Amino acid sequence: MKVLLINGSPRVNGNTAMALKEMEQVFAREGIETETIQVGSKNIRGCIGCRSCKKTGKCVFDDLVNETAPKFEACDGIVVGSPVYFASANATLVAFLTRLFYSVSCDKRMKVGASVVVARRGGLSATFDELNKFFTISGMPIASSQYWNSVHGGAPGEAAQDVEGLQTMRTLASNMSFLIKSIALGKQTYGLPGKEPITFTNFVR
Repeated sequence: MKVLLINGSPRVNGNTAMALKEMEQVFAREGIETETIQVGSKNIRGCIGCRSCKKTGKCVFDDLVNETAPKFEACDGIVVGSPVYFASANATLVAFLTRLFYSVSCDKRMKVGASVVVARRGGLSATFDELNKFFTISGMPIASSQYWNSVHGGAPGEAAQDVEGLQTMRTLASNMSFLIKSIALGKQTYGLPGKEPITFTNFVR
């Protein structure tokens, strides 16, 4: 079993990384393999809606998105971590996730998702909701914790002082591990839920 940890911060060893590493320790104890992908410091452009990926199976921009795609297809869960910028996620991370989730055509149902947000003070809930939307549109269960998945910290390393926030990260990783293992057992016994063909509609008369 494997979980991808996506670090949307441009600071490789910043407070977002600290939150993700707190989870990584729990995953290791639970026998779940992890891989961290550093996104926030990369030059990643946004989706242009060309739909080329629907024909070729990959994004027209050949960068970290296409490198991550097979890892996303193979993983059992994904944790997306982001600092809060103007009450929203890092724009580079959002561009990455938009293209990744749109271009990867595999069945994402029952891959477990979790978002982690880090801020000096405000904007945590808005960013948390923003990131969770990538999971809910894909049929992915969302792992929860004892509180919203957030850690406070501004200056580098300051997140270490947020004892409750780090505990929330450990609890999140523990709950996510249980959910991943339970879903694996469920798929063996029952398989995936049935799926109707999607009917696309709009509201233009």
